[in-house]
Amino acid sequence: MDTRQLKTLMAIQSHGTFAQAADLVGLTPSAVSQQVHALEEELRVTIFDRTKRPPRITPEGLQVIQMAEDILRRAEDAKASLRGDQIAGTLMLGSVRSSALNLLPRAMVQMRGRYPDLKPSLRVSLSSTLIADVAGGRLDAAIVAEHLGIPSTLRWSPFLREPLWLIVPRGMEASDPIELLNTRPYIRFRSAVPLANLIDTELSRLGVVTNDVAEIDTIGSIVTGVRQGLGISVVPHVALQDPEDLNITRMAFGVPQVTRQIGIVERTAAPRAEIIALLHAVLADLCGDHGVVRPTRS
Repeated sequence: MDTRQLKTLMAIQSHGTFAQAADLVGLTPSAVSQQVHALEEELRVTIFDRTKRPPRITPEGLQVIQMAEDILRRAEDAKASLRGDQIAGTLMLGSVRSSALNLLPRAMVQMRGRYPDLKPSLRVSLSSTLIADVAGGRLDAAIVAEHLGIPSTLRWSPFLREPLWLIVPRGMEASDPIELLNTRPYIRFRSAVPLANLIDTELSRLGVVTNDVAEIDTIGSIVTGVRQGLGISVVPHVALQDPEDLNITRMAFGVPQVTRQIGIVERTAAPRAEIIALLHAVLADLCGDHGVVRPTRS
């Protein structure tokens, strides 16, 4: 199997036609077609359905493309390692759809600025999917909240430990948090993520019966609702970074104040451990006072 064939295949996938891929890889459309045919013969699969115009990729072809992505990435990483470029190649990252997600693009930009040969690639998904993809080698690392279902073959290292705040609209009289939660309109965070369960568990422990006026599945929208006077709510510290949020009253949520952790999950024998450690340090630095230093391996 020739990596040039795999690069041609990826060009077809990204550009949609053999002709456009030919321009990208510097071949004629006929040569591109010959490369694909040779790959199909070697693998004994049909990658493209040529009865359609333009040819459409088959289910088997999708599997080949996933294989090609992995082979090309590993080949690129091997070349970088042999050249002595430790901070180079492609870093496949995943992240949950969290209010902490806004930290990751900033970290990726910093990493790319410091290490121009590093090519980060980000995919957003559910924590269970991301953990499975890290374990299966489809991702180098993923950003997930503290999670009970992390296998022993993986390592989770927190970079953020932040407090949760009860937030109150500007002008609303704020005194006792428990009284506010029992009497004021409440915007509930309704989502199948650990943070929502953490908040609901503490509300139950406090014996609070909230007066729900809305159920919203994104923290950013909840903050907007509080800012506009819809009600009160509970959010993590990282969600209150905009200048407009200075007008929102914050009160400690929980007794003692509840915190949540976000971290990086990776394989215990991670081939990109050095890069992941650098990313962890950048993320922890971006978290300021709430950043957590990566623990040393025992």
